[in-house]
Amino acid sequence: MTSHLLRVSDQQTAALLGQYDAALASKRRRTLALAVAVSACAILAAWVGEVDLRKFVDGLPRFWSYLYDILPKLRFASFGADLAEWYWNWDGWLGLLAETLLVAYVGTFLGATFGFVLCFFASANLLKNTIVRSLVRRILEFCRTVPDIVFALLFVYALGLGPVPGVLAIAIHTVGALGKQFAEVIENIDMNPVDGVRATGATWVEQIRFAVVPQVLSNLVSYTLLRFEINVRGASVMGFVGAGGIGKELLSSIRQFYYSDVSAILLMIIATVFVIDLLTERLRHRLLGIEGHK
Repeated sequence: MTSHLLRVSDQQTAALLGQYDAALASKRRRTLALAVAVSACAILAAWVGEVDLRKFVDGLPRFWSYLYDILPKLRFASFGADLAEWYWNWDGWLGLLAETLLVAYVGTFLGATFGFVLCFFASANLLKNTIVRSLVRRILEFCRTVPDIVFALLFVYALGLGPVPGVLAIAIHTVGALGKQFAEVIENIDMNPVDGVRATGATWVEQIRFAVVPQVLSNLVSYTLLRFEINVRGASVMGFVGAGGIGKELLSSIRQFYYSDVSAILLMIIATVFVIDLLTERLRHRLLGIEGHK
């Protein structure tokens, strides 16, 4: 059996190597230019924002001093009594923490539901009407651009104190955030199943139901769970403006210099978020089919 190999002359090899070196050098120059531009923008932003490293270094010891002040004095000889004194109001804080979780859950549920509905109207590959698509995208931009705590302030002013303003604030911000993420996932789907369902005479809603949703459902749920983790942290701050949850108690303890209460509440929040992160991470991995592949 004979084989025919194409032999490249030395001149052609040198020319090809020269073109490769030139392309590689050009790519390196572009990368270097981009790095210089990003660094220059960072330095300019730090200068305009009056970032003072000396002030940071001088204030760092006070930061550690504050952490030392809020830590409880737990002694081995009286550990049980010291722990009981530290968490003297654990049942009340636990109730407020549960309220915080409910605010985050309901807000995430409402936001994800409306974001799911709106994302199909913001996807360029599903909706060709540029006017409607642009309008929906502007709505999503508004919802996620305004900070959720600003929405909470507005709703507290309109509806009064309580968890409802926190739920509405988180829901609106979640609509904007998840609506954009959902739309980007949908814009990356394989359109062949959509074309196949359309060829059967299916309506636009039926195309979404049978050709789009099955492709993106696991990713949408994954993003929703991740957003729930973020909203738990956000709901903890909502109480600062009277929107329910444990944030109000935390702010009150900070203002009154109840150092041990501050550390106790912070530790409960951190532990709760830690547990939620672990549970949602495992659930996301199961949905994405990567359980046990770490």
